[in-house]
Amino acid sequence: MSLTILKVDSSARSEGSISRALTKHFVDAVKARRSDTKVISRDVAVDLPVVNESWISANFTDADEHKAALALSDTLIGELRAADAVVIGVPIYNFAIPAALKAWVDLVCRARETFRYTEAGQEGLLTGKKAYLIVTSGGVPVDSEVDLATRYMRHVLGVIGLNDVTVINAGEQLFKAEEVLKAAHDLIEETVEALRQTA
Repeated sequence: MSLTILKVDSSARSEGSISRALTKHFVDAVKARRSDTKVISRDVAVDLPVVNESWISANFTDADEHKAALALSDTLIGELRAADAVVIGVPIYNFAIPAALKAWVDLVCRARETFRYTEAGQEGLLTGKKAYLIVTSGGVPVDSEVDLATRYMRHVLGVIGLNDVTVINAGEQLFKAEEVLKAAHDLIEETVEALRQTA
């Protein structure tokens, strides 16, 4: 059985982005171990709209005339459904995630599609997948109290059913870039080998 990976990049930088380089390294490492790997690449920093009033109206009606407003959301959700594993580059901007990544989150977190409400609370519908957050920052320590990005991404992924989340720390680049990048590469290699063995 082949392995499908959804790679999500969100950095505003198309060149010289550490998060983009690390998501690429992750995917290349998987492909080097498994020739049957399929990759879906989604760059959310390119032309991804924010949720607006017409989108919200369309999401809460079954009328055919509103389906076009949800077409991109349907495509993004389809990419998540097709993936066995999701690799997300998460650069920390002002202690949180980039606006482009938030736009993606808003488009894929849809009641009745990726989660549902029950008497016991929200239930994620995209279960059985692994998620990998490659978190980069200039000065913010990853998983610290001022890192709102990692905490938020763990939560929203859990809402839609992705509870098996591994964080790859590539933070504090301004202070210890060489050390952090080596540790991130080493963890990616360990993580990918574990993924190969369990897939």
